Amino acid sequence: MEPPYTCVVCHKTFRDKGSLKVHHHVHTGERPYSCDVCNKTFSDKSNPRVHQRVHTGERSYKCDVCNETFTQVSSLRVHQRVHTGECPYSCGVCNKTFSHKSSLRVHQRVPTGECPCSCDVCNKTFSNKSTLRVHQRVHTGECAYNCDVCNKTFRDFGYLKLHHCVHTAEHPYSCDVCNKTFVKKSNLKLHQRVHTGEHPYSFDMCNETFRY
Repeated sequence: MEPPYTCVVCHKTFRDKGSLKVHHHVHTGERPYSCDVCNKTFSDKSNPRVHQRVHTGERSYKCDVCNETFTQVSSLRVHQRVHTGECPYSCGVCNKTFSHKSSLRVHQRVPTGECPCSCDVCNKTFSNKSTLRVHQRVHTGECAYNCDVCNKTFRDFGYLKLHHCVHTAEHPYSCDVCNKTFVKKSNLKLHQRVHTGEHPYSFDMCNETFRY
């Protein structure tokens, strides 16, 4: 059965009138809902409730494999692809697959060098909105994430996660060849070149290659 409510602008259809009303904000730019802590505005009534978990620290959704917690069920579902290996998004040009839709979009901009998101303070450009939002905290001084052990604050949740390892001594990334462990996934990837012999960087004057 065809959904009964249709947007007159883009003709997208919806099952209920409320969803259509929220969708209209995409075209009008209206953001009538705001966070009562930091005054950030949103187009959907449910978004401020989810956003406020940044301030309260509430992380209700837990991965049953590694026990990592999340503020949204959608973030948990995306995270679980780390364990399942699911990569549902593929590039139509090179067929490379990705676990995140945003990663695919960033990948597709690589050949063109497209950086459509621009900082309105310093005009630095970024390939995606999330990276731009993190960058803008350089100008605002906002540190939305704080450590519940020592109260140190961070601009990015990824940095907070890494910092937690200082308190827990956790090294969650392990080499499957020699079992050496690492705090950061990027450090594990660099280390693995010791075993694979990969030298991805070359000097164009003599063609000597390097791991790093």
